[in-house]
Amino acid sequence: MTTKNIILFSKMHGLGNDYVVINESEETVIPEDKKPSVVEQLCKRGFSIGADGVIFVSPSDVAEIKFRIFNADGSEAEMCGNGIRCFAKFIYENHILEQENFKVETLGGIKTLSLQVEDGEVISTKVDMGLSSFLADDIPMITDKKEFLDDKLDVDKKIFSLTAVNVGNPHAVIFTDDLDDVSLDEIGPLLENHEAFPERVNVHFVRIISPNEVEIITWERGAGYTLACGTGATSVAISGYRLGQLDSEVLVHLPGGDLKISVYQVDGNLGAFMEGDATMVFEGIIELDF
Repeated sequence: MTTKNIILFSKMHGLGNDYVVINESEETVIPEDKKPSVVEQLCKRGFSIGADGVIFVSPSDVAEIKFRIFNADGSEAEMCGNGIRCFAKFIYENHILEQENFKVETLGGIKTLSLQVEDGEVISTKVDMGLSSFLADDIPMITDKKEFLDDKLDVDKKIFSLTAVNVGNPHAVIFTDDLDDVSLDEIGPLLENHEAFPERVNVHFVRIISPNEVEIITWERGAGYTLACGTGATSVAISGYRLGQLDSEVLVHLPGGDLKISVYQVDGNLGAFMEGDATMVFEGIIELDF
């Protein structure tokens, strides 16, 4: 049996990567078993609000607050760089957590956020994305190699040189000389669902402009083509640095805008800071059956 339910929401985006944000910091709005189907309803463009995913603000036992992110297909993801900047702006400007520096629990680990605030408005968020892993078992990726670094993968009888990395969620990074030659709608889903990636993978094609500047296009796991991907920009910068193709400071151009990524090292492991803004589009209510 279904009942009518009123949901308060905010629509936000980070460089065009758009999300519905729902506050569950004090009470559950959508029952846990209903979340996947409700997320699918909310994200369906042309029939509902429309979004790349849904963000839930939740209480945490291990950090100041918890970030949950569901893809448009109803699957829950570990982390989202653009989404967590929307999350930061939402919780600060709605007085849920009025701190400019705090820790956030995610399925991809604890993240440290620093907000730049002017006149009560968050104009930029810097996120410590944490340490990455190139180990195939951590991505996860099925391969006989310990790490898959600029190596060959057969995708529907086409060979791609890609690097696999986990930055809190899994990514496949492919460097190319010409993004215009990439049929992303065709190759994106084939790579996302490739048998080598049992938990699927986010896919990025990258053109290097200089050691400090790149341009990327993204096919996001569970969402498809997106205008921007914060964890994707992070994975590109870290992969390029590991391969000796990029410096530690990289300006990443995405279809929706730019992000600054700064790579650092801890005991030989690579991590990164991501910095960018987020935008509140509108707030509203929607009535759903669940």
